[in-house]
Amino acid sequence: MSIALIVVLVIVVILVVAVVSMYNNFVKLRNRVNNAWAQIEVQLQRRLDLIPNLVETVKGYAAHEAGTLQAVTDARTACMNATTREEQVEANNALEGTLKNLFAVGEAYPELKANANFIELQNELTDTEDKISYMRQSFNDTVMKYNNAIQTFPGVIFAGMFGMKECAPLKAEPAAAAGVKVQF
Repeated sequence: MSIALIVVLVIVVILVVAVVSMYNNFVKLRNRVNNAWAQIEVQLQRRLDLIPNLVETVKGYAAHEAGTLQAVTDARTACMNATTREEQVEANNALEGTLKNLFAVGEAYPELKANANFIELQNELTDTEDKISYMRQSFNDTVMKYNNAIQTFPGVIFAGMFGMKECAPLKAEPAAAAGVKVQF
């Protein structure tokens, strides 16, 4: 065997190992993106599980707030029926808005505000909202790492061949950028 042939074989082996390593990295990063979304879904499901109890607690104190309660129920149903990631994000953003209205109802009724079940459920939902916010941030960080890997050299050369596609990060709703109106 000539030295030139050995050099060519070594170069080919190095290139094959590099391509396989790059592919494995893409798969790991894509799986991390999927896992990060699954973690968000776990917290979104926790929120959906808490809402019926909260609505029932409020119903006993604020019967004439039927519109707010119906909006929360409708928003929860929309979340449960959402099938794509985009639909889930949109439906959950709408649900967040209705929950804020529901908590405002709680503030308007001192006896409800003092109810132990309402306080516990409100605290659990607040904790869940914090977890969702953290999970969204973690998801976006993971998406950024994945997108960077498939959009930078040499990954950009091979990503398309391996079927790797860019993933969209979660974005805040336009209403979130607007200032909060505080009234006294």
